[in-house]
Amino acid sequence: MIPVAPRVWLDEDEIEETFIRASGPGGQNVNKVSSAVQLRFDVRGSKTLADHVKERLERLAGRRLTKEGVLVLVAQRYRTQEQNRADALARLVELVREAAVVPITRRPTRPTLGSKIRRLEGKAKRSGIKSLRRDRPSGGNED
Repeated sequence: MIPVAPRVWLDEDEIEETFIRASGPGGQNVNKVSSAVQLRFDVRGSKTLADHVKERLERLAGRRLTKEGVLVLVAQRYRTQEQNRADALARLVELVREAAVVPITRRPTRPTLGSKIRRLEGKAKRSGIKSLRRDRPSGGNED
């Protein structure tokens, strides 16, 4: 079990890793070593995550989520397989940790009397400035 947040864990058996060849620079090594990691985690089929965490995780995953509800993360930042594995796992844990946080619902508030008065005074001041510009005759040639 991988601890993510208080009362939230990931089961290591639910995480599937496959190693693929990385793209980008790396010389001859990039063509013969499968150092990139493709991590797959079945969000909908997970038995360790609560339903509300699964819903938020699916929303956070975006394009990384397949139609079947499998989260796919590809890590190829580093040259070694071990570092890429750790990176992919850390990214998964961070995503789940973010999904585990219950968002605070916004309660609509009304503006205070003071803020209304300040707003109206600002509008009146601005209106006065603009009216001074408008009432003045033009400064061009008046022949």
